[in-house]
Amino acid sequence: MAAVKKNQPAMIELPVLTFAGDTSIDLKAQFINTLTGIGGLVIEVNEIKEVGDYIKSTFPEPARIVNTITNLDFGLEILNFKSNPHDFSNVTVAIMHGEFGVAENGAIWLTDANMGDQALPYICEHLVLIINKNSIVPTLHEAYDKIGSSTYNLGTFLAGPSKTADIEQSLVLGAHGSKSLIVFLRS
Repeated sequence: MAAVKKNQPAMIELPVLTFAGDTSIDLKAQFINTLTGIGGLVIEVNEIKEVGDYIKSTFPEPARIVNTITNLDFGLEILNFKSNPHDFSNVTVAIMHGEFGVAENGAIWLTDANMGDQALPYICEHLVLIINKNSIVPTLHEAYDKIGSSTYNLGTFLAGPSKTADIEQSLVLGAHGSKSLIVFLRS
């Protein structure tokens, strides 16, 4: 080990990389096209009530719904997200706030502060994320710049519903996460 340590290359500074993105691109349109292309659904809303109305009509009773956005009332019967994590075993819909979206790959940045429980975005049947339409960044380079100075215990990029295909090419939705991802873009 002493010989390995002695023969290490000298430390050099990392290069400073800048990415001048194409400012003529409509980030919202690109985000919508990318996310819908990988199986997600994007709905633009003006009022938060529209989210509740959509969920009520799409997931009728007795849907089990968890909302981790404590300051928003969707007019739905909601499970307490601070319950025992075992209570989340049959969650139909989980509603969470996404920090921002990435236009190039349709991903949404989600942190533990918005998850309620770290397992919830992966064990719910349908995941609903709400993001501000002005918070979409062009590429992952800008996304990593944005999260580089943030403080969080757990963060993840989520894009589209969970999909996997075995060797026989059978596509399965929801094997490693939710069967659907619905993103509401709001002002």
